[in-house]
Amino acid sequence: MNFSEVLDKHSIFNVVAQSAKELGVDAYVIGGYVRDLILKRPSKDIDIVSIGSGIALAEAVAKKLGVHVNVFKNFGTAQFRVDDLDIEFVGARRESYRTESRKPIVEDGTLHDDQNRRDFTINAMGISLNAENYGELIDPFNGIDDLRRKLIRTPLDPEITFSDDPLRMMRAVRFATQLNFDIEPDTFDGLVKTAERIDIISKERINDELNKIILSAVPSYGFKLLHQAGILKRIFPEFVELQGAEYQDGKGHKDNFYHTLQVLDNISKHTDDLWLRWAAIMHDIAKPATKRFDKKVGWTFHGHEDLGARFTPRIFRQMKLPMNENMRFVQKLVRLHLRPIALSKETISDSALRRLLFDAGADLEALMTLCRADITSKNPEKVKKHLLNFDKVEQKLYDLEARDQIRNFQPVITGEVIMEAFGLKPSAEVGVIKTAVREAILDGIIPNVFEPAYAFMLEEGKKMGLGPVAS
Repeated sequence: MNFSEVLDKHSIFNVVAQSAKELGVDAYVIGGYVRDLILKRPSKDIDIVSIGSGIALAEAVAKKLGVHVNVFKNFGTAQFRVDDLDIEFVGARRESYRTESRKPIVEDGTLHDDQNRRDFTINAMGISLNAENYGELIDPFNGIDDLRRKLIRTPLDPEITFSDDPLRMMRAVRFATQLNFDIEPDTFDGLVKTAERIDIISKERINDELNKIILSAVPSYGFKLLHQAGILKRIFPEFVELQGAEYQDGKGHKDNFYHTLQVLDNISKHTDDLWLRWAAIMHDIAKPATKRFDKKVGWTFHGHEDLGARFTPRIFRQMKLPMNENMRFVQKLVRLHLRPIALSKETISDSALRRLLFDAGADLEALMTLCRADITSKNPEKVKKHLLNFDKVEQKLYDLEARDQIRNFQPVITGEVIMEAFGLKPSAEVGVIKTAVREAILDGIIPNVFEPAYAFMLEEGKKMGLGPVAS
């Protein structure tokens, strides 16, 4: 199989080939770019292997192109960007590993050595950039056949491959999920047998792969593979605790593990926002901790939304996920995810709608997307009914927002106004009065207008034994 015509469409390959010839070294395109070329998938990352110094070849190519090259001598690699392509150069190498680390001992090697060290057969294919066989596919492990059969398979013994670098286990699941491939049986057995080796990988590297799984078209597939391999319980035990449906007195509850995966798949059809997808993952995370059996109503999970919101920072911290506005966004949606469901009944007060608008703020649309995804009944009529109810709630929310502008609501009575009126310093009394004014506005008792709000503030102060100071 020869790809010379495809390579000729991109001038970069001709420049690399010419530079390699001038240096007297062989060069090859290898890895993901070759895989995606065959699959006809877009790819912006090109890996070039040189049988010799990858840095010298990179510098020669960069000089011809007039671009700056970044050199990483400790790793023997060099990289530059041209025409929206990230090009990385490395010398062919062989690797050996120690049990306690995924960092290899690296030595110069042949092309065959370099292909041996690749994680999967579909990533070990190369294309020659040398004059005698320019464009020829070099595929020692029959990766082309694995692409056709939609299989993820390691080139060498999977237990050795995964034990040497356990991050490859996450990559196996990630590629299977992104490409909708199966993991070849012996390779999957290798995942199971070496699952505990994932413990030596940093949380940050695991998250990088996990987030790519979450951003795939059907992320539940990846989570199921991680679970079946015994990896998920090691990297995200709280999620595995959701599994199982318990029955008592003939009453049961849904399996919240599979329910959550369905919610994740549902929401993934409507958003590529990673953190909104994380909100789907986390929305019922506290159900195991709040599960109770009531003889009259069956299984309950009262307060799981509030406890789940309290769990969120701890889980993000231990998983080394960002403790910033992304975490707070997830926490907020976990806390609020039942509110629109409660409002989807026939009678909805303006006060309840105002409070949801105020609490959701700019994240209202994201919250409603999560709530719609949370409808996982197998009864299509029931799903249709719930969605229609959400339509009504949304319309009422938008109508009320257009009238009252609650989402960007700021009470006209500030803490400064209260302190000046009553001659107070910052104190609990100021907070109590401020809260009372805000609640009265949200309940529709007073408008968010200064004069009536100020009069209400004076009355609240009077109840606390406070009087206005002379101006």
